[in-house]
Amino acid sequence: MTSKWIRIVQSQRDYAVDWRFISLRLINSHLDYDSHFPEGYDAQHTAGLRLLRVASAVREEHGRDAMGPLYAAFGARIFETDPDKSRDFGWQGTPELAAGALAEAGLPTSFADRLDDESFDIGIQAESDEALSLTGKDVGTPILHFEPPEGVAFFGPVISRLPDEEQAAQLWDHVVGLARFPGFAELKRSLRERPQLPSMGVRAQESGKVEDWHAGSRRLKK
Repeated sequence: MTSKWIRIVQSQRDYAVDWRFISLRLINSHLDYDSHFPEGYDAQHTAGLRLLRVASAVREEHGRDAMGPLYAAFGARIFETDPDKSRDFGWQGTPELAAGALAEAGLPTSFADRLDDESFDIGIQAESDEALSLTGKDVGTPILHFEPPEGVAFFGPVISRLPDEEQAAQLWDHVVGLARFPGFAELKRSLRERPQLPSMGVRAQESGKVEDWHAGSRRLKK
């Protein structure tokens, strides 16, 4: 969702965006997934790493400009799909998904053969480490680095719905404004709606499931 927002801001502000790699699977490689994460995280993070290998191979041969279209094509297939399909995390890293995204991005589908090519992991790990060096390690994704190499970097924003064009610019200005203050560390709330994505079973403009405590019982409502 954040990447879709960034694309709106990019079209309004004439920004150049360098889409880079961060692998949660490599970052968490020292952890026992069964004891640290909910069911499905291992398969999901592994699928992400496999797609990053494909992206790394594409970038090596076709340059950095190929990353934006490929990333968008990956995202559409993973998140703009029905909930039943999205729960199959292993499917997210299959040759079929990779080949479809590559074709949509105008790239050779033969790059799908790189899903298991671990030779790219060293570079992906280095880029992941670089991202965390900008923010500290106790964060997740996305990480944005504005006006590199000296500009501000931060984790987030984590958003559950896509802003319209006017809201997109306002949100960007507010986020960057906060990040520019050297003493700013965190703004967070745990009450949140589910992302408005087909893969989550939530249509645009729906609030998703929200806890509503009433008469000692918990309800879920839209």
